[in-house]
Amino acid sequence: MANPAKPQTIPHVPEVPFDIAPVTYTRFGTSFEPYEYTGWIDEQMSWKTGCFIGDWSPLSKLRVVGPDALRFFSNVSVNSFTKVAIGQAKHIILCNDAGKIMGEGVLMREGEESFLFTGGPVIPWAQFLFEAGDYDAKATLVSTEQFIFQLQGPTALFVLEKATRQSQRDIGFMRFRPSSIGDMRIEVLRQGMSGEIGFELHGSADEGVAVYNALLEAGAEFGIKRLGGRTKMVNHVEACFPTPNVDYIPAIWSVPEFLEMMQQRAPAFLRLFKGTGSYEYTDMSDLYRTPVEMGWARNIKFDHDFIGRAALETEVAQPRRTMVTLVWDAEDVANVYASLLRAGDPYDFMEMPRNLLGSMWVDRVMAGGLDVGASTSRCYSYYFREMLSLATVDVEFAQPGTAVEIVWGRPGHAQKVIRATVAPAPYKRDNRKIDLASLPSYI
Repeated sequence: MANPAKPQTIPHVPEVPFDIAPVTYTRFGTSFEPYEYTGWIDEQMSWKTGCFIGDWSPLSKLRVVGPDALRFFSNVSVNSFTKVAIGQAKHIILCNDAGKIMGEGVLMREGEESFLFTGGPVIPWAQFLFEAGDYDAKATLVSTEQFIFQLQGPTALFVLEKATRQSQRDIGFMRFRPSSIGDMRIEVLRQGMSGEIGFELHGSADEGVAVYNALLEAGAEFGIKRLGGRTKMVNHVEACFPTPNVDYIPAIWSVPEFLEMMQQRAPAFLRLFKGTGSYEYTDMSDLYRTPVEMGWARNIKFDHDFIGRAALETEVAQPRRTMVTLVWDAEDVANVYASLLRAGDPYDFMEMPRNLLGSMWVDRVMAGGLDVGASTSRCYSYYFREMLSLATVDVEFAQPGTAVEIVWGRPGHAQKVIRATVAPAPYKRDNRKIDLASLPSYI
């Protein structure tokens, strides 16, 4: 055990070049990344006015290769695999028998019998299912072998084309193909977690720093910003990308054998699964969610057998809750901050621009004195100048314009009812699928 009296070194994300300027860091997986580089407002505006480069390398990555690789993912995912071409990516969702989400991530078909699956808590679950099954394939964890960078925003295409010296306009949405920066090979996936033009770049971890620096250099004239951990998740709210441990708790505790495996292999990891906020729960299962509740009903296809199918057939036919955006009343929010400057017990502080990772902050949503849902991912959008959150609400309260109330403040603390208005999810205009061929050329 390390001597606590001696300075300890934190594990900086190795794929990203070290910058001496940042003075605070936030955890991402088992690594730490700078909290902010040029300021969270500046960085938050990057995907509206220019572009950002952000790091997602700490995500887990599982490669499955063999004749049964496709059959494996079909067996465990709610998604259809009747059509999945080489060079295509899918957002896939894995559930337990009750239709509760165990996790989700991005699956890329690299070859006829080769798939790369990237995600968070879902990767151990996928490994567990693979080991428990009988598949003519090999599953290999390659998490530390590859970097994942995101390049997002209106000028992202220009930065990528300048760095690669190659047109990237032929890549369809959720499609990927090889490219290179100098003599460094990369895979370019077109996606868009920010709701804007976006690319995800995969490559050898050993070349991560060099690729990152090359993109920074290419992006200088296009307003590129380095994205810190403080504001990177705001785009998940504006563009509605629910996140594990933030908007739902993976249903790990529902499968005793899997929970036992996790307690043996990653006991510290389980401590990250917890809730806080005004939403009171008696059991961790109260924080489980289904794909329907997360707004992913369109991903569920009943053209194959999969874990949780029977439960989801019932829910898809008669959905009880769905995903919306909530716009918080500005006057009520301001009163929460003003309480810090008054005598007496203040309300719980609203971290800016959003709560730190490490727990699922979830608040009660009410209408007419009744609980009608749960609010998560509260954040301040500088672009919209509004406090926003995602929320799963009863379908009868999901119509845009519906007035609801959010209870702010943990049990035992001062609590305030905050007025809110239901809005669509995603909240911002979806620009991910813009015709790239219509944009000006910069190569």
